[in-house]
Amino acid sequence: MKIAITQSNYIPWKGYFDSIKHVDIFVEYDCMQYTKRDWRNRNIIKTAQGLKWLTIPVEVKGKYFQRIRDTKIADKSWTTSHWDIIKQAYKTAAHFKLESEWLEGLYKNCNFDYLTDVNLYFIKAINEHLDIHTIIKSSLIYELAEDRTQRLVEICKSLKGTDYYSGAAAKSYMELEKFTKEKINVHWWDYSDYPEYEQLHGNFEHGVSILDLILNVGHNNVMKYLK
Repeated sequence: MKIAITQSNYIPWKGYFDSIKHVDIFVEYDCMQYTKRDWRNRNIIKTAQGLKWLTIPVEVKGKYFQRIRDTKIADKSWTTSHWDIIKQAYKTAAHFKLESEWLEGLYKNCNFDYLTDVNLYFIKAINEHLDIHTIIKSSLIYELAEDRTQRLVEICKSLKGTDYYSGAAAKSYMELEKFTKEKINVHWWDYSDYPEYEQLHGNFEHGVSILDLILNVGHNNVMKYLK
């Protein structure tokens, strides 16, 4: 049983969906502290003027230690502005006409109060669009240990996980012996050597939202550019 555990992101890049596709169960880990200027509430697209951040406005004033799942949307008009920016940036993309009705519908029907719900709404919709059937669970249902490595181990054990997949950044703090003790194999994602595709607006950029890939190559061809 392959498990990945990570925080939810807004319209994540292709590597995020590669990690979801590769495992049996993907656990949303939004019990962690919300961090500003991170991927939780924003992501990057390409425009004729260069790379642009699309940021969901959230309530942070005086809420220094709030969890991601407790972070509220500050202004719901963001859905209209984000769709307008995407439409302007990708209107000449090869598959914009075929994909725009689906994507516009997502933005028009996104009316959630909390950031986690917004992120999971887009992640699940994109998964379905790309024919990714990985089970998604919330960390809220688990009794979490104080120790951050042990938390991950306990979630894996609860799910009868045999293999845990993580980003390489976790190497700096993760205590691998705690996984070894429970006979759980740890694997590190390798996000190098992705193939390029026809992309608008200048030099190729890998680290943009997966919407860039979908609108340029079409959802039926996305898997050709994942691992």
